[in-house]
Amino acid sequence: MAWYARNGRDLPWRRTRDPYTILVSEVMLQQTQVARALPAYRRFLGRFPTLRALARTSLGDVLREWQGLGYNRRARDLHRIARANPTALPSSVDALDALPGVGAYTAGAVACFSRGERVAFADTNVRRVLGRVVLGRVATEREAVAIDGELMPRDAASWHHALMDLGATLCRAREPLCPTCPLAVTCRGRGTATVAQRRRGTAFATSTRRLRGIALRELAKGDMPRTRLVRLLADRRAAQVIAGLAKEGLIERAAVRVRLPN
Repeated sequence: MAWYARNGRDLPWRRTRDPYTILVSEVMLQQTQVARALPAYRRFLGRFPTLRALARTSLGDVLREWQGLGYNRRARDLHRIARANPTALPSSVDALDALPGVGAYTAGAVACFSRGERVAFADTNVRRVLGRVVLGRVATEREAVAIDGELMPRDAASWHHALMDLGATLCRAREPLCPTCPLAVTCRGRGTATVAQRRRGTAFATSTRRLRGIALRELAKGDMPRTRLVRLLADRRAAQVIAGLAKEGLIERAAVRVRLPN
């Protein structure tokens, strides 16, 4: 906690207790790094500053504002949450957990950072820090939540911010900076991190996620014939991608044309 007081990152979502804006930040950070999320966060809240503002707009406009972040289901789920809760988010962790696309971690984070609740939760950074210190390896989510619940001090918000920052800046997945870590003396995993702990994902260049992103980016410019979108995607999986986006409610098909939802 002393290390965090001196070295903590100054992030805009840490300067508010508004559950909605904290939810937006947590949803963005689910699969996006902080550096990319920062400008998107400011832009998104500039356009949709409240739940009611988000609820009143179309999903198509939300998806246009979300461009560049990827994983567009997150934008759809935020829109669904706003439509179902235009005045205020639920207050209990269980009710937050039940919201579309939220889950246990995000529900705990929103409750903790907006109301200071002492609820245990763990993202990748928390799993890595607590796991290495206590277990000598990266913890599973269940293990990390148990350790978090046991060690958490009264100031739960600063505690979790501190663990996240420690994991992001010093206790990194690769090449952790153990000599400068405030927990090095008691860390059971000090100096044991290897390249093998890095998780390799599917190559983005050949993934359907790339095709989905292209489709939504093109449709953000305006509706078009389905055949034109297929040609733009230039991939044998184009029809499958378009059908998948339509099934998830991310695009609409009207006769022979496709568009973002109105």
